[in-house]
Amino acid sequence: MSTVNNVKRPHIVVVGAGFGGAKVAQSFADKNVDVTVVDRHNFHLFQPLLYQVSTACLSPEEIAYPIRAFFRKHKNVNFHLGEVEDFDLDNKTIITTTGNITYDYLVMAAGATTNFFGMKTVEENSFAMKTLDESIIIRNHVLNMVEAASRETDSEKRKQLLTFVCVGGGPTGVEEAGSLSELMYNVMRQEYHNLDLNEVDIKLIEATDKVLPMMPESLRDSTVKTLRRKKVDVRLETQVMDYDGNFLTFKSGEVVPTKTVIWAAGVKAVPIAAKMGVEMDRAGRVIINEYLQLPNRPEVFAIGDMAHFLQDGRPLATIAPVATQQAAVCVNNIFSDMSGQPMKTFHYEDVGSMATIGRGDAVMCKGSMKFDGFIAWFAWMLIHLLRLAGFHTNVTVVLKWIWNYFSDTRLGRIITR
Repeated sequence: MSTVNNVKRPHIVVVGAGFGGAKVAQSFADKNVDVTVVDRHNFHLFQPLLYQVSTACLSPEEIAYPIRAFFRKHKNVNFHLGEVEDFDLDNKTIITTTGNITYDYLVMAAGATTNFFGMKTVEENSFAMKTLDESIIIRNHVLNMVEAASRETDSEKRKQLLTFVCVGGGPTGVEEAGSLSELMYNVMRQEYHNLDLNEVDIKLIEATDKVLPMMPESLRDSTVKTLRRKKVDVRLETQVMDYDGNFLTFKSGEVVPTKTVIWAAGVKAVPIAAKMGVEMDRAGRVIINEYLQLPNRPEVFAIGDMAHFLQDGRPLATIAPVATQQAAVCVNNIFSDMSGQPMKTFHYEDVGSMATIGRGDAVMCKGSMKFDGFIAWFAWMLIHLLRLAGFHTNVTVVLKWIWNYFSDTRLGRIITR
């Protein structure tokens, strides 16, 4: 622990290096504090582009950035590779798989995981897409399904292999379905000479009556229209009941033979949140006050996907802008607490919503402004490039996007083991 004039500097521990956690740590860089970032991975992951890894647009290293690289010039920030197993909040200690760490202030920004809503068979047999490993598994599986279909002589089995189901009509499901369509119909069609890719069946399943619920109705309608133009079978008000790895069953009784179900229908807080021993919501998120603190634990803050914050009578969405705005207020409030100044209450400022549906197609809105088509897609590209970490990543990603736009080539179609 560093000292200044023999006085120990406050030690801030940040659990999780996602959008919120990384911003907190960066904001404390070179300040008169010591910071330890704890994560079970040694990289910051740009989750909004996981779907592009799963559909062979990008490579894994293009959406991940080494955590230590953020702080190579900031001596007061250290990284601890390990997974949090428990807490001793009374003694201001977190317990990890690689040792215990004490703190003066704790910022919990550990994110979220996939919510299967208690459906065990779906959890066991479908594919989640919240981590880098999961997106690589989906990519390998999808490519293997097409390879298997190219060898299959039984038409029913071939149809099952070529049926790909995305469950969840939020941005992840929409983007995955649109990108899968382009992979199959634009890229694969040119290379599988003995396979009729018109047999491919891509379905987007949504339990409610709308996709992209944060969008105005006109953009939701535009999204569905674009997906159907891309040969995606969009099913609204369709609820999944069971999936055994071969057959997907809906509440209506309909059964769809498929080897591929990609689950993007919901998230919940990471399980470690339950170890904190505080009140949680139904999604396992810890309930925080207006200053982003845990009740009765003023030195513990929670932000991002694992925090339940009520605004205008409803909890804020689990999206990156919420996490980054909370990170800024969290840092301000820790500094305020150190100096005995009043803390700032948090209020989320809506920055708008966007989702891409494929090459040259996207939707976006902010307030009364609404855009779709190429303009929205170009804006989506610029905003995502600005949020990516590292100059090298920006260059390689933009070159791949341009190459893909003009050539229908996806060089990430590598099956790994």
